[in-house]
Amino acid sequence: MRQPSHVALGSWSGGRFMHFGEPLDDDRLTTLLRPGGGIDTILTADVYGKGAADLTVGRALAGVPREDYCLIGAIGHDFYDGERRGAKGFPRLTDPELRGPEAYGDYIRMATERSLERCGVDRFDILLLHNPDRIGFTSEAVWAGMAAVRDEGLTGAVGVAPGPANGYVLDVIGCMERFADVIDYGMVILNPFEPWPVEMVLPAAERHGVQLITRVADFGGIFHDDVKPGHTFAQYDHRTYRPEGWVEQGVAKLEQLRPIADRHGLTMLQLSCQWVLAQPAVVSAVPTLIQEIGDDARPIEDKRAELAASPAASVLTPEDLAEIRRIGDNTGCMLLKGGTPDHDGDELPDSWPLTPELAAIADRWSIDPQAKLQMTMA
Repeated sequence: MRQPSHVALGSWSGGRFMHFGEPLDDDRLTTLLRPGGGIDTILTADVYGKGAADLTVGRALAGVPREDYCLIGAIGHDFYDGERRGAKGFPRLTDPELRGPEAYGDYIRMATERSLERCGVDRFDILLLHNPDRIGFTSEAVWAGMAAVRDEGLTGAVGVAPGPANGYVLDVIGCMERFADVIDYGMVILNPFEPWPVEMVLPAAERHGVQLITRVADFGGIFHDDVKPGHTFAQYDHRTYRPEGWVEQGVAKLEQLRPIADRHGLTMLQLSCQWVLAQPAVVSAVPTLIQEIGDDARPIEDKRAELAASPAASVLTPEDLAEIRRIGDNTGCMLLKGGTPDHDGDELPDSWPLTPELAAIADRWSIDPQAKLQMTMA
């Protein structure tokens, strides 16, 4: 098994399978995702493009020796038997309308084998459970199924990848506690402008030996330093769903960080990766590489080269890290997903009540749900 590199690329980059900026053509996207040039870790998820992202990754990997890269897969959204539910996407494999616990293992094996086939390889280095619902976080049958594909050699390690929105703090901690013998990796949202709420997960990950891969290190492109006030987004760009004024606020914070980056000879993206990698348990930073629209937009290939040149060793001082955390503070800025005190109504695939079990986890980790897991900003 190859360990993930300190910076990595996801198949959601390039605008083809998730709507960020301008979609790249086949040749540019394949070249972008091909391991090499300082980046040897590639992530994919079977649900992106209903398998099309896996196929693109397979073309990017063609001809590259298997020992030269780390490949991370993710399964969990059932686009084989389930029907897409609008913006909510496909149901999770654990949806009771699709199957019961006795069939989880068979689905996990099938989805893993199909994803590997599309990628043109016989094993993942790491396989993640993608965007689990409450059942996925807690089910013995789910994690027995994940352990089984590891034991059968279809992956070197397994892990959990909550999301897509931020939250799931108590759910992730509980999952790591309960299945510590299975879970080696986690993928979470973390960057200098979104330290909350994932910072509450870091101590538990460190204690249980779970290595963290962090996505959205670019904060919607702000750390690429080419999204400015007045920026034009494509009609269906995911970033149009962010709160009004997020670009202006992000750029203002970015300018406060620029002296720190300049002092260490870092670009703003490299500064973000450095801050992320300095956090406990974090081993890899994965920004989204975006080709912004317009003839004068910065080429995405330049962004890849910039990411590849990000230092692996930390150059930031403890004072730098603390100052970045202060400037980027986002505590209470959003409604969190998973089990939280803010949940109201019926249980949803990505939101559920704060159960007694979750309250007990909060107590063990000295997390006050009312103070730490609620939205407080307007």
